[in-house]
Amino acid sequence: MPKLKPETQQARRDEILDAAELCFARNGFHRTTMQDICKEANVSPGALYVYFESKEVLIAGLCERDRAEFAEKLEALAAVPDFLAALNGIAENYFHEQPAHKRLMAVEMAVEATRNPRIEAICRPVDRFVFDGFLTLFTRLKAEGRIAPALDIRALAEVFKVMGDGLFWRRAVDPDFDARAVLPGLMTVLHGLFNPVTFGDGDANLTSAKSTYAKVAGDASSRSRTPRKRPQSARRSGESLKQKEKQEVGS
Repeated sequence: MPKLKPETQQARRDEILDAAELCFARNGFHRTTMQDICKEANVSPGALYVYFESKEVLIAGLCERDRAEFAEKLEALAAVPDFLAALNGIAENYFHEQPAHKRLMAVEMAVEATRNPRIEAICRPVDRFVFDGFLTLFTRLKAEGRIAPALDIRALAEVFKVMGDGLFWRRAVDPDFDARAVLPGLMTVLHGLFNPVTFGDGDANLTSAKSTYAKVAGDASSRSRTPRKRPQSARRSGESLKQKEKQEVGS
């Protein structure tokens, strides 16, 4: 590999992952070829294989990137006084602000994992990581006296997971789905399930929760890459990165 700066290598890696995510969501895992991804990312096959040697390795890269982003958001969620307000912020980000094809990609990989052991081995640990993360969080909230659910914590986490999966599916398959219209009702249901215990000034807690979450989750979002919707924009971005790579190799 040419001697590129770490940040340039990471930028190219993210460009390729963005392109792969878009291709997999648009065409499915089997119909997508490495050449499709090269074209979308505006890189040569040689450049692509420097970073990712197969479609499975690309899926692993996407899963790891999503896992790291989720871990940061979960950390922010655990830090706020009113976690339901922060949870609503996470839901708005995943199901409204992010493009629908990211959810379609998740559904595509989940289905592929049921018939492809290699993809299952990549995706299932991430799914388990997400579930265990929420299970640990809910256990902590109960131990701290911040929630008093009627369900035991594992059952609560399982119900929460099913609700989240339903949102993922609806966002992926229904172009008319309006998450913001659904979330108020969903949060009412979650409030009943978690039975949060409030202390002191509820309005102040809510404001603090939103402020803390917005800062930490905003930092995480700024580090993530949103795939480009226009191929021409992707080509221009790819050309700019190519020029930067040439400058670094020649220096």
